[in-house]
Amino acid sequence: MRTVVGDNDGQRDGHPHPQMANERERDSGHTQATVTQLRNILSADHFRDWYRERQFRQNIENGTPYFNKSGYVPDPEYHNPSNLLQCHRKIYYQQHNAPAEQSDPEGIFWFGTRFEEDIVFPFLQQEVTGSDRYVQNSVWIDHSIETEVGKLRIKGTTDPVIVDPDAVPILPTEIKTKSSIKDLTSPSRHHKAQLHAYMAGLSDEYDVDLTEGVLMYADRDSFDVVFFHVDFDEEFWKDIVLSWANEQTEYRLDKNLPPAVPESSWECKYCSYQERCGKGNSGHSDLGVRGLILGCTTYPREKISEYLQSDNDNRLTPTLAGLYPQLADSHGVHPWYCPDCDFIFDWKTINRMSTNRTNPLCPNCAKENSLSELTVQSPVLNS
Repeated sequence: MRTVVGDNDGQRDGHPHPQMANERERDSGHTQATVTQLRNILSADHFRDWYRERQFRQNIENGTPYFNKSGYVPDPEYHNPSNLLQCHRKIYYQQHNAPAEQSDPEGIFWFGTRFEEDIVFPFLQQEVTGSDRYVQNSVWIDHSIETEVGKLRIKGTTDPVIVDPDAVPILPTEIKTKSSIKDLTSPSRHHKAQLHAYMAGLSDEYDVDLTEGVLMYADRDSFDVVFFHVDFDEEFWKDIVLSWANEQTEYRLDKNLPPAVPESSWECKYCSYQERCGKGNSGHSDLGVRGLILGCTTYPREKISEYLQSDNDNRLTPTLAGLYPQLADSHGVHPWYCPDCDFIFDWKTINRMSTNRTNPLCPNCAKENSLSELTVQSPVLNS
């Protein structure tokens, strides 16, 4: 019997054919490179960067490119309806672009938008509209009001508004979503204030007398809803809402930090300025609007980046530089400073990150048997 020696399914004498072995090696290398690339893409950092770029692009497409700008401070007389009757200090920090210590609740915002556009608006279209009634998804208001401190301007965009065939408002609505509406028996004051601002603004703009609006609350889990029909209350509008707006304008005109007195008990728990205000654990209190707080590590990366981009003079604290080295390389870092020996240390030379109120000790003073905590020499930290 003759034995034929040759290729058999890519093998020779029981060993892989050299060409196929090379191809498999190349395929394996290509697969590994692909997996490595996907691993880099499917990461929290990459998703965050993609989402921010998406928001940036959508703002341009929606005709609101000003939302992409950092550092914009509105005039003291300007008020957004959604800010009315909230903590004066929180709104003061917010309007002056103090760096927020928490991320925005983007998931809640997204759900609210989708619920309004995909559920509520179709409901209103199908159940409310008729030959003499239509629904408009939003109306822009820019309402000027003469008050004791001068002219106030309330500007913002409404939720869906029921209108007549000439697009004149009949009934404004305000849509809110909550984690639960089980125990909700009445609308919140600041939501009532927001709806009052829409009623007043639309009445002035269209020369009508809107006396009622609707607040709709939806449960984000069950989609259960509750409606509150709110009558326009002249006394509430003038004596409470506009009085609040006057006070906020005066604080901003005089550049006086408002007292730490929330309008509602829940505000401090969810506030993005707890450490700056004095309601947190860092030991600081009553700080001004500028500067990142020494020892505060709760700042999200996107909020730090926004703050640094708003002013070329802004710098990271040494603590945050250790957490975000890329931002440190691109924006700079405040050095450590010893107030006792008046010596400045490059932040990289002090191999200890401060936490809460505990800062690194000065190595120079330690040599002299003196314990002196380092701080940050920043002209804007407490301004």
